[in-house]
Amino acid sequence: MKFIDFYNIEKEKDYFKNLFDYIDSEYETKTIYPLRKDIFRAFTLTDFENVKVVILGQDPYHEEGEAHGLAFSTLNKKLPPSLKNIYKEIESDLNLKINQDGNLEYLAKQGVLLLNTVLTVEEGKAFSHKNKGWEIFTDNVIKELNKDNKPKVFILWGNASISKESFITNKNHLVIKSNHPSPLSAYNGFFGSKPFSKTNEFLIKNNIEPINWVKN
Repeated sequence: MKFIDFYNIEKEKDYFKNLFDYIDSEYETKTIYPLRKDIFRAFTLTDFENVKVVILGQDPYHEEGEAHGLAFSTLNKKLPPSLKNIYKEIESDLNLKINQDGNLEYLAKQGVLLLNTVLTVEEGKAFSHKNKGWEIFTDNVIKELNKDNKPKVFILWGNASISKESFITNKNHLVIKSNHPSPLSAYNGFFGSKPFSKTNEFLIKNNIEPINWVKN
């Protein structure tokens, strides 16, 4: 299934209509991130049929110029702390230096779905759009990806993401989970978890092109 077909099914459901009644009002009256046109950007760069890896975060960055529709990615030259820690773990895990410009589109174009559990946020208020309906949508995304027998890696960072693990029942897939890369929790299980090398080992084992975690 392509994402657009999935989306067309979801948008007819009551939860989705209620969600967007709320979202429409929020965008009209407050500063909401990402830009409205970028809410589903992760899926335009990584359609369902091309997903090799899902990296699941919590919700978008909530400061100006940071979020652009891909979990953990930013167009802001000042890197958010979580992304700094992700770069540290990539370099440590793979023993290499990488271009730390913040934009993770290069991963999305290789089949890494950079997804948050909640896809919008009010400026300055982390997780402000929690429990408005996004969790149902992203639950259903995970369930749909789980149905596909092509092996995938689901990387779950933090409690909000790990709560989705119960939907990943297909034995063809690999789940890697740890604490969130935020400064509050990175030293309690994120650093040293080696998700990037583990992901590529699994992909290679299943005759799937591994991810180039280094931006060329």
